[in-house]
Formats: sequence, structure tokens, C-alpha cells
Amino acid sequence: MPTDTAVVRYLNPPALEKPPGYSHVVDVRGNRLIFIAGQAGVDASGTVVGGDIMEGQAEQAFRNLSTALESVGCTAANLVKLTVFVRDMGKLADYRRVRDRFFNSVSPPVAPAVTLVEVSRLYSERLLIEIEGVAAV
Repeated sequence: MPTDTAVVRYLNPPALEKPPGYSHVVDVRGNRLIFIAGQAGVDASGTVVGGDIMEGQAEQAFRNLSTALESVGCTAANLVKLTVFVRDMGKLADYRRVRDRFFNSVSPPVAPAVTLVEVSRLYSERLLIEIEGVAAV
């Protein structure tokens, strides 16, 4: 299997609204796509981390996403798409602070395409956030 790195272009066409911290279009030319199932604010034992605080649960969800990426030799730099499910859109600023730290953890910082959806419930009533991702290599 080829080990070349994907060529990724992050685009924001001027005719579209300027996005806060993500890209409208991600053009990927690569050899491999990695799909990562939804990661929530739980540790390896399934215990909710962060209690009922969005920022704490988001930190754990992004740690889990990092672990999943590392398991296939990737980092945040390889992400091209995230889908984020939150229980309360009123906590958007808390999520964005964690997301921005995560995206800025690599150089240059990444800005994958992101879809953010408020949902009434996740697989556990205690969960506030779940993040799934697509990476390219």
C-alpha cells in the first residue's frame, strides 16, 4: 500500500459566508480514507468524563478522537471532515474553545469541513457531545 500523504486543500469560496473555525470545502487527493465512529466524553471504561460540563466532555471526546487517529498513524492534521452532535447549542462557545485548541495542536492548524447538529439525546442521557471524523492519508 502506498504511504504518500494526502494532498488536502481547505477552501472557502468568497460567495459563501466566512466560517468560524472550519472550511466549507475540503478537496482531498489521497490514498486512504479513515472513518472514525462517534467519540463521546467517556474514558476507556465507559465512564463519563467532565460531568455535566460541555467543555470537559468535549476535551475527552477530542482525546478519544486523537487516540483513534493515532491508532492508524494519523493526527488532527489528517482530518478532512467532522460531524459533531451536541445536546445544547447554547454551549457552542464551550465546544468551539476545545475544537480550536485541538485544530491548533498541529502545524499548520487544520480547518476541516464541519457539520454541527443539535440533538435531543445521544446514546446515554449523560452525554452532551459526540464527534465522528473522516481522515485522509
